[in-house]
Amino acid sequence: MAIQDIYPTALRLLGRPVLVVGGGPVAARRAKGLLDAGARVTVVAPVASAALRELADAGLLTWEPRTYRPSDVDGVWFVQTATGDPAVDTQVSADAEAQRIWCVNASDHEASAAWTPAVAVVDDVQIAVNAGGDPRRAMALRDAVATALETGDLPLRRRRVPKDFDKLNHRGSVALVGGGPGDTGLITVRGRRLLGQADVVVADRLGPRELLNELAPDVRVLEVGKTPGHHPVPQAEINRILVEEALAGHRVVRLKGGDPYVLGRGGEEAEFCRQHGVGVEVVSGVTSAISVPAAAGIPVTHRGLAKGFSVVTGHEELSEVPARADHTIVLLMGVAALRDSAAALAAAGLPQDTPVGIVENGYLPNQRVTIGTLGSIADQAEATGVANPAVIVIGDVVRVSPFAPSHFKTADYSTTTPNKPRSPRTTARALTT
Repeated sequence: MAIQDIYPTALRLLGRPVLVVGGGPVAARRAKGLLDAGARVTVVAPVASAALRELADAGLLTWEPRTYRPSDVDGVWFVQTATGDPAVDTQVSADAEAQRIWCVNASDHEASAAWTPAVAVVDDVQIAVNAGGDPRRAMALRDAVATALETGDLPLRRRRVPKDFDKLNHRGSVALVGGGPGDTGLITVRGRRLLGQADVVVADRLGPRELLNELAPDVRVLEVGKTPGHHPVPQAEINRILVEEALAGHRVVRLKGGDPYVLGRGGEEAEFCRQHGVGVEVVSGVTSAISVPAAAGIPVTHRGLAKGFSVVTGHEELSEVPARADHTIVLLMGVAALRDSAAALAAAGLPQDTPVGIVENGYLPNQRVTIGTLGSIADQAEATGVANPAVIVIGDVVRVSPFAPSHFKTADYSTTTPNKPRSPRTTARALTT
C-alpha cells in the first residue's frame, strides 16, 4: 500500500461498539486509545495481559476469554487485530472486509484496510502521523511536531470561533511573560508557547523583539515601551489595555524584557487584572540583572569573591546595600545616574579601585563591555557613549570576566587552579582604562 492510497481522516467512535482481537501489549494500547475516544470496546483473546484485565475488572471494557469467531465482527464499527498470529489477523481482516467494516491489521500493514497513526495531543489539537507503515518513524515525527507546538515554534492559536461562543460573557486571559534579556533563545518554553497562542501582544521596548516578526498577520501588537524619563504609555493605561482586551475575549500576552517580577511592574499588572476578574498567569523570565552580566563572563557570586548581591535601580538605594567589594551590586537603568552612584558608594566606604563592569545590549550582536574602576567608570562611560539598555556590575566579581584587563587578575580567585589567575580571552572586546 502506497502512502498516496491513504485518505487521512478522523473517526468519531463515541458510544460505538468496536472490537479488539488479541490480548497482548499492542492490544492493550489500542484498547486504551479506543476507550479514550469513547468507544465501547470488546476484547476477544484466550489470554489477556495484566493491563487489559485491569480495564476489564474496572468495567471499562468487555473481555471475552476465548478464540476469535467470525461472528465477533457483527455489528461493530471498527476492528483492531493484534494477536501476533498472522493467520488469525488475516482472517479477522477478511471477515471485516466482507462486512465493509474498517479494520487495522497489526500483522500486515500493506494488507490493512486502515492504519493507526502515531498520535499526540497538545491542548485541543490532535496530531496524527502516518509514515508509510513505519511506526517508529511516525512516532519520531509525531514527537517532533508535538514539541514544536509545545514550544511555540508552530502556531497553536485558534482561528475559528466556536459556534457556542458568547462574546459578551466570555473572558479571555492575560499572561505576563518574561522574555529575557533580548536573545530569542532565552525566552522560556512556556512563554514562547503562550506567545504563539496570543491574539494580542502588549510589548515592551526590550525583550525578544524578533519573535514579534513570527506572529500571524492578524495578531495585534500594541507597543507600550518605555525609555528612561519617557513613558508614552503610562502604567495605568497599560493596566487598562490588558483588562479591556481580556474582557473582549482575547488571549493577551504582556511581553516584557527580563522577568516581569524583577523591576518590571508585573505585580501591579497582575493585581489590576485580578481586581477586574481577569485570569492572569505569570511566566518568569531570565532576569537581566543576572543574565546580562553572565553574557560578559561576570558571575554575580563567586567563591572567594562574593557570596551575595543586591539589585538596585538608582543611587538613592545605595545607602542600604553593603559597600564592600565582596558584595556585588547590580545597577539596572543606572547609566544616567552612574556618576552620582559611584560617588555615593565611594562616600559609603567602597574603595575607588573596586572593579566595575558595564554590559550594553547583553546577548545581542552589538553587545559591548566597558570595564574600569569605581573612580574611573563614569568618565569612561561618558567618553565611549555608554547608553541604555545596560547593566552595571560593581564588585570583585568583575575580575573573573574574560573582558577584564590583565592587571585586574592578580587576586587568588581561581577555583580550579589555586593561586593562578585565569587568563583573559584574546577574542573578547573590552573598553578599559
